[in-house]
Amino acid sequence: MNASVVSHEQWLAARKQFLKKEKQFSKLRDQLAEERRSLPWERVEKKYAFDGPHGKETLSELFEGRSQLIIYHFMFAPGWEEGCPGCSFVGDHLDGAITHVNQRDITLVAVSLAPRAEFEPFKKRMGWKFKWLSSTGSDFNFDYRVSFTKEQVANGKLDYNYGSEAPPHEEHPGASVFYKDDRGQIFHTYSTYARGLDLLLGAYNWIDLTPKGRNEEALSFPMAWVRHHDRYGQAASRPWEEIAKAAECGCEK
Repeated sequence: MNASVVSHEQWLAARKQFLKKEKQFSKLRDQLAEERRSLPWERVEKKYAFDGPHGKETLSELFEGRSQLIIYHFMFAPGWEEGCPGCSFVGDHLDGAITHVNQRDITLVAVSLAPRAEFEPFKKRMGWKFKWLSSTGSDFNFDYRVSFTKEQVANGKLDYNYGSEAPPHEEHPGASVFYKDDRGQIFHTYSTYARGLDLLLGAYNWIDLTPKGRNEEALSFPMAWVRHHDRYGQAASRPWEEIAKAAECGCEK
């Protein structure tokens, strides 16, 4: 940091000048959100089933009587004992948001490829309450480009983040949005991946306010500092070292 130290009057003048840029950014963000809402939709024709806390549920049932649904694609592959620390960083933000999100006709859930029996102990350890379902046995994770077969990885055919280059791994993070009309028809309206998920990380917004900011430039990969919230002060654990370093947990530079 090479910040200059000035008088209060000079500080205030510089702050007011920067405020103009912040206001421009806010307006651009609002414009981008409006354009996002104006994107075309695609009808969801395939029938998907998920294993939830109350048994099998269809995609339609996940809406829980609301017209809008957001699914966070949580990186937790079959055989893992812990979820991706980056996705767990997102998970730490969900419980507080859901009550408020529900008031805007939106249901928010997490879905992973692993069987529920494998991620439920981790969810309990983390103290999370949000609804978390398994897509094991369905094409859901593969159709929404967050899970890939070993053959796809070996062949380098990972259609992740709309064709952008993806690290060679079977699991990647994302979020998908769906709408259900009065006739029960379901539409896929939006999906985002990689840095598009930054919006979900409120902690980063707090960090970005500080002089050091994210302070990640010297790290081996973005978010290398992130741990499961009960593991700070400890060395990185699986699957973080084996998976997040290769996949950068979807947080490309």
